[in-house]
Amino acid sequence: MPVCVLIYNLKVPLVKSNVDLCLFSVAPTELKIQPSEVSPYVIALGELKGGIDPAGADEHWKTAQAALNRIREAFSRVGHSPLTFFVGAAVAKRMAGEIWNQLENGILSNAANLNEENQVASISRWLCNL
Repeated sequence: MPVCVLIYNLKVPLVKSNVDLCLFSVAPTELKIQPSEVSPYVIALGELKGGIDPAGADEHWKTAQAALNRIREAFSRVGHSPLTFFVGAAVAKRMAGEIWNQLENGILSNAANLNEENQVASISRWLCNL
């Protein structure tokens, strides 16, 4: 079984900003956070929005979507396309539709609502099996 590491809130040089959840296919002791060395090891990058107010859910999704787009664009410039995912504590109906569309179109690799136990279990299994 390959060695992987999940790092929270890491500044990813290619993206030039922090990424909430970063899954790498390398031992933690071997990971070097340099722009040219990070990309080959990246498996998946995700955004986590923990705000629970349903009224602010759409704004959290817009912020996460912008961050995920920055990730995709930065990695595409160096010929890599890591999996991307979203985890949110408040998921409004309209944004759920947008998330579902992105999942169906392969733009987003996975997503979960933190308030839905089955979804949390599903995305956890997915991350462990990558």
